[in-house]
Amino acid sequence: MSTFVLMNVSLFAILIATALAITRLRALYEATMLTALFSLVSASLFVLLDAVDVAFTEAAVGVGISTVLFLGVLALTRSREAVTPRHRLWPAGFVVLLAGGTLIYAVQDLPSFGAADTPVQAHPVTETYLEESQHDIGIPNTVTSVLASYRGYDTLGELVVIFTAGVAVLMLLAHAPRPREHLVHRELILADYRIVRVISKILMPFILVFAFYVLFHGDYGPGGGFQAGVIFASGFVLYALVFGLDGARQVLPQSVLLWLIPLGVLLYVGVGVANMLLGGAFLDYNSLNPGDPEVGQHAGILLVETAIGITVAAVMAAVFFSFAGRRLSR
Repeated sequence: MSTFVLMNVSLFAILIATALAITRLRALYEATMLTALFSLVSASLFVLLDAVDVAFTEAAVGVGISTVLFLGVLALTRSREAVTPRHRLWPAGFVVLLAGGTLIYAVQDLPSFGAADTPVQAHPVTETYLEESQHDIGIPNTVTSVLASYRGYDTLGELVVIFTAGVAVLMLLAHAPRPREHLVHRELILADYRIVRVISKILMPFILVFAFYVLFHGDYGPGGGFQAGVIFASGFVLYALVFGLDGARQVLPQSVLLWLIPLGVLLYVGVGVANMLLGGAFLDYNSLNPGDPEVGQHAGILLVETAIGITVAAVMAAVFFSFAGRRLSR
C-alpha cells in the first residue's frame, strides 16, 4: 500500500470514528467540537485529493463559522440532548440502513480509487479543459477557467442560491421569537483578556489580507470568490467574538451588509449585460477587450469573482450577526 493511499485510508477511518462518536454523544458541546474535528479532517482529505479550493471553504465554513453558530445555539437551549424513546428509533434506523445500503450498492459502479483510467482522466473533455483552456482563457488555474468562464451561467446560479438562502435565513431570524428575560445571557467580551485581545488584533489584518490574496490569486492557484468570501467573513466573526457584537456592528454595520448582499449578484449580472452591450454574448468576457481576448477574460473573471466574494462574505457575516444578536436582545 502506497503512502498516499495509507494517508487517505487513515483520514477516512478518523472520519468514520468521529461520526460514530457524534451519534453516541448526548453532550451537545462535545458533539459540536467533534463536528468541527470532522470538518477539519475532511479539509485535510480534500487537500490530499488536490481539491484545495474545497478545502479552503470546508475549513472556513465547517470548522469556523458553523462551529460558532452551533455554540450560539447551545447558548439558547439545553446542553444535553433529550433521550429519544427506543420505539421511535426503529423508523430512523430503517431509513439509515436503507440509504446506506443504497449508497454501498451504488459504490460498486465507481472506478477503483486512484485508478489512472477513470472517466475523469480518460474522457476527451478533460484534455479539452486542460489544454485548450490555456489558449481560450489564458490563465493557469483550470478550475477558475471552468467555474468562472466555461460554466459562468452555472456559477451565477450558485450565487443566486446563496443570495436566496441568505435572505430567507435573515427573514426567519427577523421574525423569530426573542428569548425571554430570564433566558438572556450576558455577553462575554473576550477583549477583557489581554492575550486574546492582542493576538486577535495581530491576526485580523493577516486574515483579511489572506482573503484578498485568495480572491486575486484565484487565476493562478487555489482560491476564488467563494473561498475569499468565507475567509473574509471569518475575520469579522473573530472580531465579534473578541470585541463583542456591538463593536463588530460599528465596524461593519448591519445596514451595509444588507446592501452588499444583492450588490454581488447585481455586479455579476452587470458584467454579463455589459458583454451584451459590447456586442458579445452574456458572460462572454472576450467582448471586454476584443483586441486581446485574454485580457478580457482576466478582467471578466476578476469582476465576477469579486462579485461572488462580496455576496458570500455579506451573507455569512449578516447571518452570524443576526443569529448572535438574538441572545443579546432585551
